[in-house]
Amino acid sequence: MTEIAIDVKGLTKSFGGRTVVKDLTMQVPTGRIYGFLGPNGSGKTTTIRMLCGLLTPDSGTGTCLGYDIRTQSGEIKRHVGYMTQRFSLYQDLTIVENLEFVARIHGLGNPRTAARDAVKRLGLEGRETQLAGELSGGWKQRLALGAAILPGPQLLLLDEPTAGVDPKARREFWTEIHALAAEGLTVLVSTHYMDEAERCHAIAYIAYGRLMTQGTVEEVVERAGLATYTVSGADLHDLQEKLLATEGVDMVAPFGASLHVSGHDPAKLELAIAQHRGEGLAWERAEPSLEDVFIDLMGQAEDNFR
Repeated sequence: MTEIAIDVKGLTKSFGGRTVVKDLTMQVPTGRIYGFLGPNGSGKTTTIRMLCGLLTPDSGTGTCLGYDIRTQSGEIKRHVGYMTQRFSLYQDLTIVENLEFVARIHGLGNPRTAARDAVKRLGLEGRETQLAGELSGGWKQRLALGAAILPGPQLLLLDEPTAGVDPKARREFWTEIHALAAEGLTVLVSTHYMDEAERCHAIAYIAYGRLMTQGTVEEVVERAGLATYTVSGADLHDLQEKLLATEGVDMVAPFGASLHVSGHDPAKLELAIAQHRGEGLAWERAEPSLEDVFIDLMGQAEDNFR
């Protein structure tokens, strides 16, 4: 295994005359959890497929797991595990039957032993004979993860893996993902949950085919250059409308019983909010959150499908 699992430059892909991904360059180190975020239709899935040799780019070059993404896609596929957002195993087979089937498909030497080991690792003991179709969302998630890692991939693709599962199941899932990464597995995960993005070693934000930013959460937040205030009080909806029309305010978003108000020029932002002090409102300087940054980035992106 190389120190860099994915290393690509200038990837571009179009469908029907529309550019879905444009001039994307990035590196993903081995054994890291890399998060992909962005609005629906932003090119995340297309990007992931090109990064892993599952889709050929129109232009650009790169390697995945040391293999050329253009000429050695077959080799790449042999080392990739994929967990889709929608449960894709057999509903009318039991947990252990599904895992044994996957083991046989991949030609593992002892499918029954491989399936039992997966059951044990993912805490599925006692449920081996339960039909997959009768499982709750959290247990289906564990089964799907077990099937994805059963062949021993070097790279794991996760497409919004925790959509629709409860917070406890999500936390247990991420604990297992970090354990896998500690063993050397590289993970690419798309998610809309900010707390999950913060669990990644590094993240990338993609909007309408363009890579807007990438790095650790701390680097992404710092690079955004946002000054942020929180404000609480009465009639916040009216205040939000007024602030959005004020020079110096680049982003306003509701967060619970308060608003986050941000701008790229601290001096102009101070002048903007000064007009609204003393109106029964409580203003506090705050650190910008990752969600603040992503809302701001979404506002900067140009919708290439409009």
